Order: sequence, then structure tokens, then C-alpha cells
Amino acid sequence: MTGYAGDVTPQEAWDMVADGAILVDVRTAAEWQWVGRPDLSSAGAEPVFIEWVTWPGGAPNANFSQQLLDAGLTPGEERPVVFLCRSGQRSIGAATAATAMGIGPAYNILEGFEGAPDASGHRGVDAGWKAAGLPWQQG
Repeated sequence: MTGYAGDVTPQEAWDMVADGAILVDVRTAAEWQWVGRPDLSSAGAEPVFIEWVTWPGGAPNANFSQQLLDAGLTPGEERPVVFLCRSGQRSIGAATAATAMGIGPAYNILEGFEGAPDASGHRGVDAGWKAAGLPWQQG
């Protein structure tokens, strides 16, 4: 049993956002800037950006819970929240933390924004938000 509502594919997350779920991107500011970020505008939504670990340095974000509240996520609201990271690992911790706060149901997006590296060591080719052909923008 997990400490969050479960895992969803990038396409399922997109469908949930189109139905009113909130997407929280928990990657670092560097990743948002240089790798890209989800573009939810055609679904009538905007992502929430809150680092799970801080950049530079990679220390846990001690303000993560407060930043969720500051972004308007309300405990007990029962509005689905999908969490996105690079490969679907950091977002598990974020979804678990949100669930412990009573936010959600909170889901982890499998494969994240870029997925695991392919045979050539490149991300975003075989798996993840980008590889699924979902909308995104650079920088």
C-alpha cells in the first residue's frame, strides 16, 4: 500500500487536469528553465511549480508543505492533484507529503516529464510527458 492515491500515466494526468485536477511540477527551477515545463493552457490550467529538492545543492525543500498551502491547495478539498518530476521518483515523495497533509487525492505521474534514459542515455525520447506528445514549452 502506498501513502498516496496511486500512479497515473502522463496521458491520464493530462486527462485529469482537463477535468479540473491540479498539476504540481516538483522538479527544480533549473529543470523548469532548461529542460522545459508542461503547457496546460489548452486544458485551461496552469501548473504549480514547487521544488521538492532545492537547486542548487539538492537539499530537501523545508518549505514544501507551506508552499503547497500558499499555492492554494487546501486540505480536505478533495480536488485531485497530480505530481510531476523528471522520472516519477521525487513526485512519489511529494504525493505522499500532500496526502499526509490531507491534500488530494494526490497522484504520482509515472515516468515524469522525461522518463528514464534510452539506450543512448537520452531522456524524453521513450517515456514521460514529452515522449507522450503532451504539450510543453521550453524555458
